[in-house]
Amino acid sequence: MTLMDNKKICAAWNRFLRMTASVAVLVTSGAATAAINGETGQSFSLYAEEGYISVADGGSIYSWGYTSTGTMQLPGPTLIVTAGQQVTVTLTNNLPVAAGNVSIVFPGQDVTATGGVPGDLVQEAQTGNTVTYMFTPQVPGTYQYHSGSQPDLQVEMGLFGALIVRPPNHTETGACSSAVIDGGGKAYDHPDACYDREYLYVLSEIDVEIHQAAEAQLGGPGPIVLPAGAYVSEYWLMNGRAGPDSMAPDGTATMPYQPYGSLTRMHPGERLLVRVVGAGREMHPFHTHGNHVRLLARDGRMLVTDGGALAGPELFTIPTLPGGTADAIFQWTGEELGWDIYEANSTVTDPDGTVRPHNCLDGNGDGFADADSDYPWEFCADHNRAIPVKLPSLSSLAFGGFYSGSPYLGALGSLPPGEGGLNPWGGFAYMWHSHTERELVNNDVFPGGMMTMLIVEAPWAPID
Repeated sequence: MTLMDNKKICAAWNRFLRMTASVAVLVTSGAATAAINGETGQSFSLYAEEGYISVADGGSIYSWGYTSTGTMQLPGPTLIVTAGQQVTVTLTNNLPVAAGNVSIVFPGQDVTATGGVPGDLVQEAQTGNTVTYMFTPQVPGTYQYHSGSQPDLQVEMGLFGALIVRPPNHTETGACSSAVIDGGGKAYDHPDACYDREYLYVLSEIDVEIHQAAEAQLGGPGPIVLPAGAYVSEYWLMNGRAGPDSMAPDGTATMPYQPYGSLTRMHPGERLLVRVVGAGREMHPFHTHGNHVRLLARDGRMLVTDGGALAGPELFTIPTLPGGTADAIFQWTGEELGWDIYEANSTVTDPDGTVRPHNCLDGNGDGFADADSDYPWEFCADHNRAIPVKLPSLSSLAFGGFYSGSPYLGALGSLPPGEGGLNPWGGFAYMWHSHTERELVNNDVFPGGMMTMLIVEAPWAPID
């Protein structure tokens, strides 16, 4: 390992440690939301702007992106609309002349455009000018939008975002009978499409040479000439951030051009709607530790049989294709782990001082503690079972920011002095990441890349 490699590793971990305080505040305060951070409505004004995104090894990369505020962002704003309602998107091109005309295509939508000039795929906006796109989405689901002008350059530079189409009858009132919280809804008009929480993961990658070439040619008349040779990605991003920055809160001040985080939180038994968007040119196998996912839809189309039954398979990873999207349901219950996840014969006093006597009352016979108990979704067959292995000594355990110091859900154990942790409610932490090993680095520095964390938190832990 070279001295430069050591410096990169130190830079990455120093960045993570500086971020720890803000994430700890997020988790403790319950500032995270069960709904996706985005812009709702029928009319949107977007601007193509330039800026510099931050990467976790301490560098910055010249990029382009859509925004609704004037400050470039990667990915562009998540647009949340309703099926059957007309949508209007006005795009203004504020990029340098060398970047060329800019446009937006909306795959899966029947779009008409006014203004601008004709392009190869759609009407385009010249520098300083605007074009307006109109469409009425018909099918709910997860989609994307991106530039249709020289996409090999402009999509690479960051001109892409997610489009979420909700069903006409969508509500945020707890559509799942299993709901522990008062939230969620339905992704589609189907009983198996209900969820308690939803999260969006826009996956992309960066070939630094293309970004450097674009920056070097900004003073010219254009068009920008791409570097010769094969496409070689060096950074892999989740919602525009490389790990561990991906776990920082939305709107972190140190990343003004990357407003969306991807730290994922849930209670046992909840149904998580996982929306994945392949915004780059590479395939990314998105792996969810903790449980498999049940595939719900591809490209906004539910996978059902002729009789209407859900036909999507259970998956170890979600293969995310370039330009494609996937919706899946993730659920964690601790079923048949073989021990009492809340500690045998225990009574929990949680951080707010509430004493919770430990029982497992299964009134409906589904094998789990009832939803109105102190320990909902505990697997009653494992109640009061001890961990079937001898635990290592504290000195042998690897302490980390997401480790609560205890092997039990909702319990805190011994932590290193001064370690406040990112997991103050004693959750179970799982890494969610690309299952392609090289995509777990930042410019060859591990850990990083396309990764985030899921925290399964005690039923009484505040998340919203």
